[in-house]
Amino acid sequence: MKKVTLYTDGACSVNPGVGGWGAVLMFNGFEKRISGADGSTTNNRMEMMAVIEGLKCLKEPCEVVVYSDSAYVVNAFVNGWVAGWVKNGFVKSDNKPVLNADLWQELLKLTQVHKVCFIKVKGHADNEYNNICDKLATDAVKNFKRQL
Repeated sequence: MKKVTLYTDGACSVNPGVGGWGAVLMFNGFEKRISGADGSTTNNRMEMMAVIEGLKCLKEPCEVVVYSDSAYVVNAFVNGWVAGWVKNGFVKSDNKPVLNADLWQELLKLTQVHKVCFIKVKGHADNEYNNICDKLATDAVKNFKRQL
C-alpha cells in the first residue's frame, strides 16, 4: 500500500462567509497542491473540505497521514467522536444534530477506503507545509472574492 502525506488547512474571511481550503499531497518525492473556495461556508467546513478533496485525489487505497491544525477534524477521529455519531445516527449526546453531518459522512467514507491517521499540528507556526496550505486557502478566498 502506498504511503501518502497530506497536509490540509481551511480558512474563512468572515465566519460564516467566503471560505477556502488548501492541501498538499506528498508521495515518493512528488508534491501536488490543490485548493478551492466556497461563497458561503464556515472555517470548520473548509478544514473538512481540505481533507476530503485531498483524499479524493488518491486513485487507489493508500496509507495516509493527515496533518491538520484543526482540532475539530483531528479530535473527531482521534477521540472517537465520529464513531459515536455514526452509532447515534449523527445526533450528539445533547440530542442535537451533528453539525456538518454531510461532510462527516463523506469524510468517513473516504477513511474507509484509505488507512488514515490524523495528526494535529500547531497552526500559524513554523510548520512549512501547514503554512503553504494556509496560503493556498487564503489565496483561494482572495481569488473567489475577485470574481464576485
